[in-house]
Amino acid sequence: MKRVLLIDDDVAFLKLLEQYVGERFPRLQLTTCTDPVRGLAAITADLDLLLIDLEMPGMDGGKVLAFAAQKGLSRSRIIILSGREADYLHRLFPMGSCLAVLNKYEAKQRSVLEMIFSSLQRKGEQEQEHSLT
Repeated sequence: MKRVLLIDDDVAFLKLLEQYVGERFPRLQLTTCTDPVRGLAAITADLDLLLIDLEMPGMDGGKVLAFAAQKGLSRSRIIILSGREADYLHRLFPMGSCLAVLNKYEAKQRSVLEMIFSSLQRKGEQEQEHSLT
């Protein structure tokens, strides 16, 4: 199983993504958290993917990203989500800051997220095949 943590205060988005991942990607174990401060406790260096909403009350996604990196999670396993335009997000988080910055409401941006989930799903399947041999 590949472990994915999603920290986002948008409950409707969390439920939508939980249902979507549960139906389409059975090798992904999605954990969600609506409170960024509580979500910090779930961040470990061995997460396969961390999805962070940029705008949240109490702590913004940039601070969560910095905390995750300090905990040893590779920035190449972190995605920042937002309702803002992609150009704005790319200015805030230049290449190398994290794996990707995505507008969670734009269809083209969501397709990138689907490709990432698909890649993790394949890796999970390959790991299971190797463990059976």
